Amino acid sequence: MSTLSRLRLFVFARAISVLAALLLMSAPGRLLAGSMLEITELLSHPEQYDRQMVVVVGRVSNFQIATNRQGQLAYGFLLKDVSGTVKVVGLGKADVREGDQVIVEGIFSRLRQTGRTIVYNEIKASVVRPLDRLNPDLVG
Repeated sequence: MSTLSRLRLFVFARAISVLAALLLMSAPGRLLAGSMLEITELLSHPEQYDRQMVVVVGRVSNFQIATNRQGQLAYGFLLKDVSGTVKVVGLGKADVREGDQVIVEGIFSRLRQTGRTIVYNEIKASVVRPLDRLNPDLVG
């Protein structure tokens, strides 16, 4: 990737972060439980955010739907921005698609172990909202 392409991606990601922060401030309620973080901050200091409510913005990748052991509908995807990737899981139906730019609010875990499997850097989502569906007049 060229330097110009990286710069464009960085500027785009910053613009999305600023837009998301503005949308969060204008829509009080559920999405304001945590403070807005960049994925790089979350990954640089996972112990600081472990088991804390976080709010992050990124693009949906590898979206999957499943059923958990109790038979409940569940979903998982990777949340990516120019600085990194975290895993997002949740219960119910997520109204998002592959490639959507979303805001995720949930509990971050730097480490979760189930049996022999260890999962690092995961958010158990309580809210997942596509940016373009929050307020179409504010999103370009």
